[in-house]
Amino acid sequence: MSHPPPSRRSFLRHAGGAGLILGVSGCTRGGSPKSESQQAESVCPGEDLMREHGVLNRILLIYDEGVRRIQSGEELDPDTVSASAGIIRIFIEEYHEKLEEEEVFPRFEAAHRLRDLTEVLRAQHAAGRGLTAEILALSRPERFRTPEARSRLADRMTLYARMYRPHEAREDTVLFPALHQILRPGELAALGEAFEAKEERLFGKGGFADMVRRTTTIEEALGLYDLSRFTPKP
Repeated sequence: MSHPPPSRRSFLRHAGGAGLILGVSGCTRGGSPKSESQQAESVCPGEDLMREHGVLNRILLIYDEGVRRIQSGEELDPDTVSASAGIIRIFIEEYHEKLEEEEVFPRFEAAHRLRDLTEVLRAQHAAGRGLTAEILALSRPERFRTPEARSRLADRMTLYARMYRPHEAREDTVLFPALHQILRPGELAALGEAFEAKEERLFGKGGFADMVRRTTTIEEALGLYDLSRFTPKP
């Protein structure tokens, strides 16, 4: 008997135990302690967005490998690049960033908090979409064959990774933690449910897990999935 893929929250609850969940101090501020089952349900909006950043970081590693292969003249299947950019397009740009722009940034702007930061983040989202459009175009097989296109593609992937690593780090360490300062626990919970509902509408119940699987497949094709290969040798 087959079972439907897990939702993002179910995936997070079971992927690594309670250590993945911001239970006691995450979606609550003060009040009585939650039971273990209540804590398991308390996946905060910032926690959801950080997990999605994990998918993005894995794509950035794929971009790094693509750049390395292009610059060293090694073989690179352009489909691995276009598939990676496709994940960024549908999951990061059209879902994750839209959540930030429609549900997160306006709350800070209305509260007159971190408005300079949200302005830069919005501009970087726009710049990232332009880069993704170029990456998708340049990784088409007919264009990828030309040295000029491969060189331009490596440049675009480098620029994308260079912008998004500090971009997401600033969100993870400054913006998302500050949600707890501008929203009450009930508002945080409602926002998390809105995130869940939108993800399910767009991708079905297993949307997040499916994006992780797709990313894993690309990593395996490029020989990047084995984490031990990144361990420095003595």
